[in-house]
Amino acid sequence: MRDGNSPTSDQPAVDTVGEPGAEPGTVQVLVGADRTRIVLSGEVDADLGAELQEATAEAEKRGLPIEVDAHHVTFMDSSGVAFLARLSIRSQHRVRLLRVPPTVHFLLEVTRIGELLDVVEDDDAAEPVDGAPATT
Repeated sequence: MRDGNSPTSDQPAVDTVGEPGAEPGTVQVLVGADRTRIVLSGEVDADLGAELQEATAEAEKRGLPIEVDAHHVTFMDSSGVAFLARLSIRSQHRVRLLRVPPTVHFLLEVTRIGELLDVVEDDDAAEPVDGAPATT
């Protein structure tokens, strides 16, 4: 017997762990001469906890102004919000958040974390960082 949620023989089973087509999250730290840029992409969630901690430690160690490029973030949960809050508290400089997608913008407003960051919408302000990626 089959219930309404069971796939038929011609339907593929749906992965209930994540959304179909969900992009796993990544964190990359780029260190330049005058700033550190952290590039986030995909789903920024608890699965990235260790990488987010490492990125925070690397950026803090450098002591340079920090930019977070969120342009390719497709989803963010409280882990990502906590990461942004932690960066803003630990940085000697005001953290800049670049190219914020609507889903992240909503979280910034609801949690009020956006008040701790400089949100930069202009693509021209997101100049490339000269330097090799740091290890994360």
